[in-house]
Amino acid sequence: MTCLVTGCAGFIGSHLSERLLADGHRVAGVDCFTDYYARPVKDRNLAPAKNHPNFTFHETDLSADRLADAVAGADVVFHLAGMPGLNRSWTDFDGYARHNLTATQRLLDAVKAAGGVRKFVYVSTSSVYGRYASGDEMLPTRPSSPYGVTKLAGENLARVYHDEFGVPTVVLRYFSVYGPRQRPDMGYHLFIDAVLKGNPIKLTGDGLQVRGNTYVSDCVDATIAAGMHALPGETFNVGGGELTTVIDVIRKIERIAGRPAIIERHPNRKGDQIATGADVGKLARHLGWKPTTSLDEGLAEQIAWQRAALRTPAKTRAAA
Repeated sequence: MTCLVTGCAGFIGSHLSERLLADGHRVAGVDCFTDYYARPVKDRNLAPAKNHPNFTFHETDLSADRLADAVAGADVVFHLAGMPGLNRSWTDFDGYARHNLTATQRLLDAVKAAGGVRKFVYVSTSSVYGRYASGDEMLPTRPSSPYGVTKLAGENLARVYHDEFGVPTVVLRYFSVYGPRQRPDMGYHLFIDAVLKGNPIKLTGDGLQVRGNTYVSDCVDATIAAGMHALPGETFNVGGGELTTVIDVIRKIERIAGRPAIIERHPNRKGDQIATGADVGKLARHLGWKPTTSLDEGLAEQIAWQRAALRTPAKTRAAA
């Protein structure tokens, strides 16, 4: 089977590409290397897949470039590409509209024109629910940031192309994914980096925000299951099921890393989520999926990865 993975050089997209290749599929990867974070980080993520004989890479901007070559022959499309993150969406709405909306519409249009795609998996986020994102897929969508607004709009585009043109779309809403290769702007990466270096953690809010944590390999398992077996038109939460507060995560990182955290208190970020916790009963019923990695196990893997990266000279990491 041939799979198209957009955002293949990103955190989750690179793991997904490698898993699909390991499972014997052909993978066409797309990434345009936006300036959201440094390209050498993404080049390092992508290196294992690029060395595989069944991987083809397209450095393509979904919002502007010709997409026919990337889409040609794809059986399943996994659309992970987009502008992530909360803070920047308040000041760069044009960029978020371009990479999360225009890119998604153009990709859906290219898939419609090509025909033959068995499944189009649109990766969304718990941010579509807003500040309180605890529950199942019937929870009202009320995004509290421009980022969440653009991701919800992308969901609606996927639904429209399914309803009006028969594009077999499935929507996945990811909840707090973490693990090796996590983006350098994400909370757990920042916490671990600060603890390992002995720098202060800039904790926004009171630290009692609740997060439902999803280890990256569990997330990849759910994504592949949806691409291969989910019914078109469905929406699923993807979450690890283990809830904890942000301050408790910091305490776990201290214990696993064997180093104390220095905490600086800062005000809440605008639009930040107060509580996230995915009810994944629907995903279990439809696809038989359940998470298998505990938070302690997953954090230990991420800490080991970040510790190893700190020991590797920057030039070596960029060339890897």
